[in-house]
Amino acid sequence: FHSLATIATSVPRGGFAWVTKKLRDEKIVSVPLCATNRINAPTTAESILSSGSADLVSMARPFLADPDIVKKSREGREDEINTCIACNQACLDHAFVGKTASCLVNPRACHETEITIEPDSIPADRKLNIGVIGSGPAGMAFASTAATIGHHVTLFDKSNDIGGQFNMAKRIPGKEEFHETIRYFKTQLGKLQKDGKLDIQLGVEVSYSDMEAKSSDSAGDRKIDKWIIATGVDPRIPNIPGKDHPNVLSYIDVLRNRAKVGQKVAVIGAGGIGFDVSEYLLHREDNDDRDKKADEVDVDEFLECWGVDKSNKERGGLIPDNQINIPKGKREIILMQRKKGKLGAGLGKTTGWIHRSTLVRSGAVEMITEVSYDMIDDNGHLHITVGSDDKKKNRVLEVDNIILCAGQISKRDLEQAAIDSGSDLAEKVFTIGGAYEASELDAKRAIDMGTRLALKIDDDSVVPGEHKFQADVGAEEKLFNAMKKFM
Repeated sequence: FHSLATIATSVPRGGFAWVTKKLRDEKIVSVPLCATNRINAPTTAESILSSGSADLVSMARPFLADPDIVKKSREGREDEINTCIACNQACLDHAFVGKTASCLVNPRACHETEITIEPDSIPADRKLNIGVIGSGPAGMAFASTAATIGHHVTLFDKSNDIGGQFNMAKRIPGKEEFHETIRYFKTQLGKLQKDGKLDIQLGVEVSYSDMEAKSSDSAGDRKIDKWIIATGVDPRIPNIPGKDHPNVLSYIDVLRNRAKVGQKVAVIGAGGIGFDVSEYLLHREDNDDRDKKADEVDVDEFLECWGVDKSNKERGGLIPDNQINIPKGKREIILMQRKKGKLGAGLGKTTGWIHRSTLVRSGAVEMITEVSYDMIDDNGHLHITVGSDDKKKNRVLEVDNIILCAGQISKRDLEQAAIDSGSDLAEKVFTIGGAYEASELDAKRAIDMGTRLALKIDDDSVVPGEHKFQADVGAEEKLFNAMKKFM
C-alpha cells in the first residue's frame, strides 16, 4: 500500500483496469473478474466494461460522495453527480484515526440522520432572504443547501467564476478531480436559479455599505434578512526584509494569476499549499496554460513514473527503483519550513506520503527544515539561516523567484465592519469557511460548516459567534482514543 499510489486522487481514473483485462485476455482464470480502484464516474465504469477490461466494476467512495450516482446515471443526469475526488480526507483519513467516515464533498455521508436536506421543507413563516458573499466551497455549500430547503439566496462573488480556491486546486497535477466539484455545484446552483430560489451575481464586490443598503426596509421584498460571509482567505505575508522585491510572488500570483516563474525557485512554507505549488512548478511550464481534466490524465505515464511493469516481467510487476523512468522536473525547487521535523507532516494521513515521495523522487526538490528567513537582497536572492544554536549555517539561495506559501489569514473585513458599526446588522452576519478559520485551508471543514449552518440559519437561537456546528464524537472515535492510552 505504501510503496505505490493506488487509490489517491493522483491515480488516473480506472488506472488499474489493465490488470483485469490482462487476466481476461490471457484466460488466466475462468471466473468473472471485477476491476477496482479509482472508478468514480459512470463513463469510466462503462468504458471498462465495454472494452472488455472486466466483467464487473467495484466502487466504494463514490457512493459516499453521491449515494444516487447510479440512479442519476441511469436517468441521464451525469452533471448532477457529486463526484468523489479521491482526496481521502474524510473517509480513509478518518477511519485510520477512529473517526466516523464521511466525505469532503458530501458531509451528509454517514451523518444522514443529523443532516437532513429536504427540498422546500422550511415553513413559509421561517423563510429568509439570505445574502451569501463568496462562492468558494463554504459559500457554495451554504447557498445550495439553504436554497434547496426553501430560503431565497443571493450569491455574490467578485470573481466571474464560482469555486473560490478550488479554481487554484484544480490546476495542481494530480488534483484534476476538483474540476468535478465545481461542475457539480455549478449545476446545482444553476437549477436552483432556474427555479427562482437563487440569484447568482458574479463580478460583484459587496461592500459594507452595500450590505447596509440591501438590509434596509427601503430594499422592499429584496431586503436581506441575514448575511453569510464566505470571503475566504488572503495569503499571509511573512515579515522578511526585502519581501517587496519583484521576484517575490504569493501562491495566488502563481496559481490564479499565472505569473511567470523562473527555473530556480525557493518556496517558503511546506504545508499543503507549499507542496501543491512545488508539484505545480515541478510539472508545469509557463506556457502550459491549459488545465487537464480528470479523464485526460494518462494511465501509462502514471504507471511508468511509479515503476509499474505492465508486462509483468519484473518480480511483483514493479521495476527496480534505479530503473524507473521519472520525468525530469521543469524547475529546480527549494522547499523550506521554519519547524524542525519532517516536511509535510500535516498532510493527509493516507496521501501525504505520495506528495512527499513525488517531490523527493523527482530529484529536483531540496527540502530544508529549521529555517530562519533573514532577508531578500537587491538581487532577489534569499538569505537564510538553517539549524539552531551551535549548528547554525548561513546560506544564500540564488533563485529566480521566491514563492510565499506561509499560511493564510481570514478575510473578515465585512464582519468587522458590522461589529464596529454598532448597528443591529452585526447580529445578522455569520462568517463561515476560510473567513471563519484559515488554518490549513480546510475544504472539508468549510463545506461541512456551510451545510450545517444552512439547516439552522432560521433558528433565532443561532447567533454570530455560536454558529459552528459539527458532528458529535462517534463511538469509534471514543474507543480509538481510549485504546491509544495503552499503545
